[in-house]
Amino acid sequence: MIVCHCNQITDRDIRAAVDWMRASDPATIVTPGKVYHALGKRADCGGCMKLFVAEMRAADGFAVGDGLQPVPPALTGLRRKVTG
Repeated sequence: MIVCHCNQITDRDIRAAVDWMRASDPATIVTPGKVYHALGKRADCGGCMKLFVAEMRAADGFAVGDGLQPVPPALTGLRRKVTG
């Protein structure tokens, strides 16, 4: 099924890109931008984004592996101070 008509990206393309990214780096954070980049494309109108993200999430390799540790509670409230 074609998900992105502007770039002719199919659901199979998205799933293959997610699987490839996860195979090359199990800890990578998969984002739509990274999927577009992996496919050698750029987002255009954005009309497909809901379906695009749904297809990413449906990919077998989308979920982050169990080997990663959650962010410690002490760090979740920290914010970077902007100076300037």
